[in-house]
Amino acid sequence: MEAEERVVPASPGQKSWLVRHFSLLLRRDRQAQKAGQLFSGLLALNLVFLGGAFICSMIFNNVAVTLGDVWILLAVLKALSLLWLLCYVAGTTRRPHAVLYRDPHAGPVWVRGSLLLFGNCTICLNVFRVGYDVSHIHCKSQLELLFPALEIIFTGLQTWVLWKHCKDCIQVQTNFTRCGLMLTLATNLLMWVLAVTNDSLHREIEAELNALMEKFSGNDTNTCLCLNATVCEVFRKGYLMLYPFSTEYCLICCAVLFVMWKNVGRRLAPHASAHPGAPSFHLHGAIFGPLLGLLALVAGVCVFVIFQIEASGPSIARQYFTLYYAFYAAVLPSMSLACLAGTAIHGLEERELDTLKNPTRSVDVVLLMGAALGQMGISYFSIVAIVATRPHELLNRLILAYSILLILEHIAQNLFIIEGLHRRPLWEAAPGGLAEKPEAEPHRRGSLLELGQDLRRASRAYIHSYSHLNWKRRALKEISLFLILCNITLWMMPAFGIHPEFENGLEKDFYGYRTWFTIVNFGLPLGVFYRMHSVGGLVEVYLGA
Repeated sequence: MEAEERVVPASPGQKSWLVRHFSLLLRRDRQAQKAGQLFSGLLALNLVFLGGAFICSMIFNNVAVTLGDVWILLAVLKALSLLWLLCYVAGTTRRPHAVLYRDPHAGPVWVRGSLLLFGNCTICLNVFRVGYDVSHIHCKSQLELLFPALEIIFTGLQTWVLWKHCKDCIQVQTNFTRCGLMLTLATNLLMWVLAVTNDSLHREIEAELNALMEKFSGNDTNTCLCLNATVCEVFRKGYLMLYPFSTEYCLICCAVLFVMWKNVGRRLAPHASAHPGAPSFHLHGAIFGPLLGLLALVAGVCVFVIFQIEASGPSIARQYFTLYYAFYAAVLPSMSLACLAGTAIHGLEERELDTLKNPTRSVDVVLLMGAALGQMGISYFSIVAIVATRPHELLNRLILAYSILLILEHIAQNLFIIEGLHRRPLWEAAPGGLAEKPEAEPHRRGSLLELGQDLRRASRAYIHSYSHLNWKRRALKEISLFLILCNITLWMMPAFGIHPEFENGLEKDFYGYRTWFTIVNFGLPLGVFYRMHSVGGLVEVYLGA
């Protein structure tokens, strides 16, 4: 008996030693992970500052630093990124235990579809650029053909890798993978900055059109003219039409690469790596939301077609600008009211807030808030230009109302989407009694896997028991469907058409061509990305309701 009493107290000491040992290992692992994130983040920051310095020098002193110097820097970064992408696909992902987990929330269908769509548009854009340069090869350097050809290769390989591996939670070569992801992200970010600020080809196209007009008038010109006017017209229109998609593609790649960077070294629970049992997309008897959304979509398509037909002529009459902005002035207030009503309904719901750590959701919120700054920035610049010049004309009043309503709609919609994303989806919520039962009976607890399976079975039973839609859930679904269709309409109009913000001439005359070109090229791609990202967030809100 005395010997047993001497042996028993030794067990807790041994257990505490093991706990301390494993705690030390976990702490060292977290420290190494944070050090890798810090180093790779500093690498990306320095590359962005270096590229930004080159681009700013090109803008303010294009004699010392030319566009060719910026292209050479980007070509080096693209070549290094291509080498890392090949190493990642051929080496890192094929190592044993490299991808033990896959993030079910990363890379939803709409993100990968947008990546594929805009990637193909970017490749076509560079094909048109190569064709345009080849048609002017008699007065251009052959070296200029190298840069768009390299971008075609880079875009194709990057699109394929991100499409296939966007959900990876890589567990080997973590520091090398983080640095490669940040290198590629910095390259895409610099490509976006250059696309936003560089208007050299636009000026070249405008100069060529003016030279053609002078040639038809009988005046001589020294401007480089195309050898085949018909072919050049195709390349020119194709390039100008697809130009916004290139900036969209860079933004989407940056978002996907950042999520992959956050997931490097991340370990998920065994049941969490499988896709959660989210319900499929069904209308569930929703009527008014889809009906009003389709009405807005049809009206938007009609306005879009009429405006595009008029824009194909030499000039756009003022009544077509009035029609365009009047449509926005009618749709934006209804969207704002719907968002405010949805936010109020969220406050009345019984669903709990989802406080679990979710890197994908955090990135979604940041991207939603950041992308909203694009159109809001353009609106504030327009407000200043209108108030300072001619605020009493009808068209200027409409543009002023459009700018103010757009800012209010962005704020209201962000509140509604973010509140919905932080609500626990119905299929993940278990009844209170079933959720508390494992704590009341600890001796009947199994492993974590069994507990997760029990909770999922309880969730399915809960959904089966309460599958009917109460008025709050039905209202949220109606509002979400209406906003989805409205955002699709407002995404289509600036993505595929002429931009009235640049064509109406008011802000361009007030700020100057170069400044307003940079503002519009910065804000409009972010605005298109915001509408597309909002559709994805609203689908999540709809399914969660």
